[in-house]
Amino acid sequence: MKISLGSWAFSFGPYSDNPILFDRTARRLAEAGYDGIEICGFPPHVTLDACPTSAKRAELSRFLDDLGLGRSGYAADLAPANPLNRENEQKYLDLFQRNIELCSDLRIPAIRVDTVAGPNAVTVEETPAALSRIASLWHKAAGLAQKAGIRMVWEFEPGFLFNKPSEILSMHQQADHPNFRIMFDVCHAYMCGVMAARQQGARETLAGGVDEFLRMLDGRIGAIHLIDSDGTLHHDETSTHRPFGEGVIDFQALTPKLLAVPGIEWWCIDLCFWAGSWELVDSSLAFVRNLLQPMAAGS
Repeated sequence: MKISLGSWAFSFGPYSDNPILFDRTARRLAEAGYDGIEICGFPPHVTLDACPTSAKRAELSRFLDDLGLGRSGYAADLAPANPLNRENEQKYLDLFQRNIELCSDLRIPAIRVDTVAGPNAVTVEETPAALSRIASLWHKAAGLAQKAGIRMVWEFEPGFLFNKPSEILSMHQQADHPNFRIMFDVCHAYMCGVMAARQQGARETLAGGVDEFLRMLDGRIGAIHLIDSDGTLHHDETSTHRPFGEGVIDFQALTPKLLAVPGIEWWCIDLCFWAGSWELVDSSLAFVRNLLQPMAAGS
């Protein structure tokens, strides 16, 4: 299993007023021994505006290649074309296509999307229709990504619309495209499946917790993010991404089940919104490698 880290950890939240730039981030991860980097598509990292031409992208690719860093995925900024707004469909697809072209130029195998809209953007009564509308849009987007050989993955979380287990399953079923997959962030899985965080209407939990969530999404997962959870929200918005060993997730028990997910080549460490994440780069990698060592010995 190859290990990456999401570069947004050093530009969002506590780092937003003084972000660590992408080139310094990449060098830090290479020095620590990471196999790759998951690229943030929001300012000031690798945006369409910052990397607009094939020449600029070739330069960035050479930089990452020279560092020995692969690319596990790209977190695209699609907020300018909120998919919840039915009038944005073509705008969304056009913007998505531009991001796909960037991914192709940078040899990035997967593109991450979210619903942009928050969990209270529609009423409980409006939710089924909104879900079906976005699923239809994502079916089309998944086709565009497939043509470029890039996997499309949706990251569910408490801070975005459709955060109940049944809604997450339904989204995959309704999008109905082999290239549309779900990103399984274990922290978000705990908050959505155990804590029912920020769910509208009747709360929906899974008695088997993260393990049951993983089984429920069997055959539907296209990316895995790792970080701990203490069962709280960051600023009452989305999951607190607690450093490894400071939360409640039993990674020793979960690791073999995550390794059994088919088609996954990368595990991405996600330190989003955690103050001091820069100082956790080395210890986080060591934690995940230690998890994998018994599995490698067993094989």
